[in-house]
Amino acid sequence: MSGNASNCDTLVHARWVVPVEPAGTILEHHSLAIADGRILAVLPTARARREFRPATEVPLPGHALIPGLVNAHTHAAMSLMRGLADDMPLGRWLQEHIWPAESRWIGPELIADGTDLAIAEMLAGGTTCFNDMYFFPDVVARRVERAGIRACVGLIMLDLPTAWGSGPDEYLAKGLALQDEYKHHPLVTTAFAPHAPYTVSDGPLTRLRTYADELDRRVHIHLHETADEVRESVAAHGMRPLDRLERLGLLTPNLVAVHVTQLEDAEIERLAAAGAHVVHCPESNLKLASGMCRAADLDRAGVDLALGTDGAASNNDLDMIGEMRTAALLAKAVAGDAAALPAPRVLRMATLGGARALGLEAECGSLEPGKWADLAAVRLDTPDCQPVYNAVSQIVYAATRQHVTDVWVAGRQLYRDGSLIHMDVEEVAARARTWGERIARGEES
Repeated sequence: MSGNASNCDTLVHARWVVPVEPAGTILEHHSLAIADGRILAVLPTARARREFRPATEVPLPGHALIPGLVNAHTHAAMSLMRGLADDMPLGRWLQEHIWPAESRWIGPELIADGTDLAIAEMLAGGTTCFNDMYFFPDVVARRVERAGIRACVGLIMLDLPTAWGSGPDEYLAKGLALQDEYKHHPLVTTAFAPHAPYTVSDGPLTRLRTYADELDRRVHIHLHETADEVRESVAAHGMRPLDRLERLGLLTPNLVAVHVTQLEDAEIERLAAAGAHVVHCPESNLKLASGMCRAADLDRAGVDLALGTDGAASNNDLDMIGEMRTAALLAKAVAGDAAALPAPRVLRMATLGGARALGLEAECGSLEPGKWADLAAVRLDTPDCQPVYNAVSQIVYAATRQHVTDVWVAGRQLYRDGSLIHMDVEEVAARARTWGERIARGEES
């Protein structure tokens, strides 16, 4: 260390640094300097030791350091419904099990406990930001603040009354109040979250679009999730769901379309031309037999692709490393092309692609000076990840979430050496078990 060394809060030394931007870059024996929650520099380790004087130094000699993963679609509190209703199609799953359970149990306490459970799982798997769509978004925002993770909280919209609101007017009023409360928050952002075209009518969607345009907020919606959804839209509206959203003025760069397993060539071209974003949720789609997203075709067309797990009730985990592997393998099978969605592209979907979908690409999603220090360290010196010819391929095709050892959000370490630092995991799990017993008794009664 030279006498002219600069002070920094943290210096993280890694065997590999994968910044994601520029695309395809893998830096060997590099370090990140962090100050005030942001990345100061990415530079060779030898230089970093000369040029910076850190308060904390973290050596990771067998690890790859990647941007924190962005789970671009989930329903966090549904972690408490994990395994409640497995091995059935979407319609039956929703109508016979999930909607009745939500009607009986949804409230601030379940949302708080389920969100804590989801946050604990996501942090331990390297996820530093998630995009939520569920009830009581005000409670979700509070739990996000408390845990220190980053999130885009969905301002839910439905035609039907629920425990969160009596109808579209109340959903919108509550959502706008929450958006105003968090508009300058460093960790919490908001998006409008109409559930789906089949649960929100034209009037509320039109009002929501006006506010989304005025406030420049994303519109996060399930779209073209199943063939039945498309058929029913044609029967009810005389057009496919994407056509209807376009007619209502929602096919814009603010559209975040989730699932889209039923796309025609022209629809892919229109999504690309509009600058819309698509969130691919391969494991949930496979489990519910909803269909398969043409991810490789969307990628070739230039659509911004992100990756999501969906909720743990239909996945049944929030494991973004596992989701990357499934996305890469499924894309190859669907496209009939072994080169479809290669490992670097899938990692980009799970990081910068997700950040772009949420409008956060200037703040996170890649390891670049000036961005928030949202990081995950993946250990690659274990026998099951050796030898390492390419660190990114090894993360996508060989590593699991158990290989994640350390996680930082805005420079604050939340996960160290395989343990959560600021959450009582046993207490979180105990609350989840209590809910499981209550919900199971309700299913049986």
